[in-house]
Amino acid sequence: MAGLIFWRKKKEDKAQVSEPSVVEPVIEEEVVETETVVETETIEPIQEVVETIELPEVVEPLVIEEPILEAIELPKRRFSGGIKSLFSRIKFDLENLNELEDILIQADFGVDAAEQIVAKVKARAKSTGAKTEAELKQILTELLTEAFTRDDIALKLDSGVQPYVILVVGVNGAGKTTTIGKLANWLVQGGAKVTLGAADTFRAAAVEQLATWAQRSNSEIVKPTTEGQEPASVAYETVEKAIASGADIAIVDTAGRLQNKQGLMDELGKIRRVIEKQRPISEVLLVLDATTGQNALTQAKAFAEVAQVTGIVLTKLDGTAKGGIVYAIQEQLNLPIKLVGVGEGIDDFAFFDPQEFATGLVG
Repeated sequence: MAGLIFWRKKKEDKAQVSEPSVVEPVIEEEVVETETVVETETIEPIQEVVETIELPEVVEPLVIEEPILEAIELPKRRFSGGIKSLFSRIKFDLENLNELEDILIQADFGVDAAEQIVAKVKARAKSTGAKTEAELKQILTELLTEAFTRDDIALKLDSGVQPYVILVVGVNGAGKTTTIGKLANWLVQGGAKVTLGAADTFRAAAVEQLATWAQRSNSEIVKPTTEGQEPASVAYETVEKAIASGADIAIVDTAGRLQNKQGLMDELGKIRRVIEKQRPISEVLLVLDATTGQNALTQAKAFAEVAQVTGIVLTKLDGTAKGGIVYAIQEQLNLPIKLVGVGEGIDDFAFFDPQEFATGLVG
């Protein structure tokens, strides 16, 4: 699995504007005619000849080209070992494919998706002559890989406009702050400079938790300066500090309350507006707890309507056999799964890789 790639300005290629050369003008001295009286003879006055010097043209400032970008590859992460396989109770053969449909439904693929997948397994097995468990599992792995594969699963870190701003949303308890800490650590390990923003100002514990992750990941943090400070104000200060310090990425935490949609829309809308006065928002990541199954899908629908979500982070995949929620989210919401969490450790975190995920599910 390839590591995360992001583009930033090449540090050594920072061009500097040359100041135009200042040429001091040559001032012609006043010519003074003098007469010298000599006793023996009179000498005509001598007039000094002054040569006219042309001033050089003012040097134009250098034209600065667009900065050269460099690709930064961050550390690789594998996660298939943390995915619970679908198959622990049945023998996987042609006679038991109807049981496969039940398993897919239990794993939160959804009834329609389960029927379609089983039908495709049967059709491909028939066309290829597959009969053994290994052959059928290979077919299922290929079908799931195809279903999970999208063109937009990578984080949008390629514009070169820095800092890239990532807004993180989701309900309390889904692993939002932990995800931010893991992502920050991963980015820092790859040489990125990261600034975190504690804009979940409604919970003091959330601010302190993020501060702990900032310390663990060697990231800067912007915290509320007063109790109950407006979240949008903290978000603005975060991006402002990231710009001033030359950070590559700013990650902003937000409140995890499931409030009424209008209130949520107003709050997130204000945060977006103040951030975008300084920099565009590269990603809005929604963090979901995979163990909640269909409840995660309900949350995703609510946030997708108001937060302009661009991708999903699915946490706690190591604690559930409901990995099919990935399929349901992509199918019903047309949102890519971008990142996954498979443990509490700082390195238990990876990019979503369709083939790796499908292999982990099938076993």
